[in-house]
Amino acid sequence: MRTPIRWFVIGIATTVAVLIVGGYVFVRAGGVPIATTSHPLPLEERVARTAILASTGNAAEQKHPLAPDDTSILGGLSVFKQNSPIYQSLPGKPRSAISQGMFPSPPQFFEKKDMVVNVPEGVTYWEVTNGIRLSGMPGFGKTLSDIERWQVTTLLAHVDKLSPEIQAALQR
Repeated sequence: MRTPIRWFVIGIATTVAVLIVGGYVFVRAGGVPIATTSHPLPLEERVARTAILASTGNAAEQKHPLAPDDTSILGGLSVFKQNSPIYQSLPGKPRSAISQGMFPSPPQFFEKKDMVVNVPEGVTYWEVTNGIRLSGMPGFGKTLSDIERWQVTTLLAHVDKLSPEIQAALQR
């Protein structure tokens, strides 16, 4: 190898080694907060969002098989009530102690700021099915049927315009 190329390769190898050792020392010294009460690292939320977008792939193109009618939405509400109140509250109900201690804080889908009505339904279905690692969002692909997961998706996609019947069922 010629001398300039050799030094270039040595420089790259040294840089990689320093980054690996530096990263290990940073983690080992407690540089990565693990406590749910800690503030996120710089860029942590951006990296997480980027990873979610990359993981969901073409889920946004997936066609929703259910009509957004009261039957589907009521089915989704029933499934949601059975599986989600531990970490997501229903309107007019306080958040659980578990939910308050989670990081990141789980979205409260019935509150305007956390609604996913503008998220493609295929993405919401993917998230309900697979969960989101390191967020406390479990995947329900093994525990709920395909129809149940689509019913929950229907509920969440239309939570901003629920009929009076659905509103009443929410309060029961």
